[in-house]
Amino acid sequence: MDYNEILNYILSLMLKYGPRFFGAIIILILGFWFSNIFTRMLVKIMNKREVDASLVSFTKSFVRISLKILIVITVMSMIGVAMTSFIAILGAAGLAVGLALQGSLSNFAGGVLILIFKPYKVGDFIEAQGFLGSVKEIQIFNTILNTPDNKRIVIPNGNLANGSLINYSSMEERRIEWIFSVAYGTDYEKAEKIIMDIINNDERILKEPPPFIGLREMADSSVNIVTRAWAKRDDFWPVFFEVNKTIYKTFKETGIEIPFPQMDVHMKTK
Repeated sequence: MDYNEILNYILSLMLKYGPRFFGAIIILILGFWFSNIFTRMLVKIMNKREVDASLVSFTKSFVRISLKILIVITVMSMIGVAMTSFIAILGAAGLAVGLALQGSLSNFAGGVLILIFKPYKVGDFIEAQGFLGSVKEIQIFNTILNTPDNKRIVIPNGNLANGSLINYSSMEERRIEWIFSVAYGTDYEKAEKIIMDIINNDERILKEPPPFIGLREMADSSVNIVTRAWAKRDDFWPVFFEVNKTIYKTFKETGIEIPFPQMDVHMKTK
């Protein structure tokens, strides 16, 4: 081929495939833009109808990925890729991809199970896989937690669906437990009355079930008093810390000694 023939061949290819190629690019850009717009509209509609936040985040992730895959397949067919051959290749590679991505498929199935059985939902405070945090999102493959110190934790759904977890937000009421130590020789009845008065005077502590106070153990350096009371889950930590503070202050004011570990050493002389 001489130069003119090469140029004519290139021009003919551009005339034949150029409009398809540029059209495909436009469809790809517009398609991705539309998928984002559609996903946002879907989320707004679901939020307006007060759909569970866990289902909203899962659906958003699933719809966005599905639409983009559909757009890519459409664009490939526009530029002349034989979809029958492409589908055949996908089918042949499906087994290998499935084996390679069995962890991801397990995570997807785990996400579905989480949405069906609802062991937790968006906003719950959970402990799982060695992490503590509030559930920020439930995606198709992962669950996103925000820890109390504002770290972002990504946990695969498969592990959460098949493993043990603690949901601290599932119940409206939670039991709080304190261990207060007093020195040997302390008037136990006096210490118990002080603790009970403080518990009864805190309006956030529920009357039913009633608070419980008991002598837990006589330890090496202290007498330990266990105290249990119930409160609303949102009041759990405020009540826990404030009662600790009040007990410390009141014990000090009333002369009740708070002990510390100590050891008596006896020296023998011959």
